[in-house]
Amino acid sequence: MSVDTKKKQHFVLVHGPCHGAWYWYKVKPLLEAAGHRVTAIDLAASGINTNPSSITEVFSCDQYTEPLLKLLSSLQSDEKVVLVAQSTGGVSLAIAMDKFPEKISVAVFATAFMPDTKNSPAFVVDKFFQSAPPEAWMGTEFVPYGEDGVSMSFSPEFVKNAVYTSSSKEDIELVLLLKRPGSLFINELLKREKFTEKGYGSVPRAFIVSKDDKALTEEYQRWMIDNYPPDFVTEMEGTDHIPMISNPQLLTKRLLEIGKKFA
Repeated sequence: MSVDTKKKQHFVLVHGPCHGAWYWYKVKPLLEAAGHRVTAIDLAASGINTNPSSITEVFSCDQYTEPLLKLLSSLQSDEKVVLVAQSTGGVSLAIAMDKFPEKISVAVFATAFMPDTKNSPAFVVDKFFQSAPPEAWMGTEFVPYGEDGVSMSFSPEFVKNAVYTSSSKEDIELVLLLKRPGSLFINELLKREKFTEKGYGSVPRAFIVSKDDKALTEEYQRWMIDNYPPDFVTEMEGTDHIPMISNPQLLTKRLLEIGKKFA
């Protein structure tokens, strides 16, 4: 089947904490098979990115997001992307949207933290973190570093029983082999200026609800949607917190629908 190049889009895929570009390995070829260009990036100290080599050398969410910002700054003046993130990747999306609103046709929050422009950039992440009792993290390690940093390393129990609840044993084994310490950057984000309506608020937003997410529950996702309503909301059933692994076909279908709607 021939591809209509007029409708070809560039999807930029952003990962969540302790992961990397690698976990888009099922979705990337599906989007490409639909005729689109796809870039999955490693944020700082994530995936196979070893510059810097450790999250303990990353002191701000801006520094963490730098690979995404560099990509957007390198685009042609008339090029726009469909920017997609999962989990805490939503905060990196907001940073990128604030800096490069003209480069983004739509920002897609796939069961991702979606900040607003009224509160601190840390607001939605901090509210979630404060509402989760210590036992909910199932042994996940939090270790302070630097002035404000706290590294986070998912425990195997948290991966299996909260994050990858609808995924295969093979995919769970893959993440246990590849996961790296990450950070929520809450302390640093609490000091950051609010996201602006002129930047972040001017970019069309879509939210994909993962109804069976045990980590970022549907109730919490709906709260974020009510807190700062996006332009479009859709949902998925049978997907956990990592829909690109647990149901890549359905996630790809939703991304293609959103891309077409906001093209």
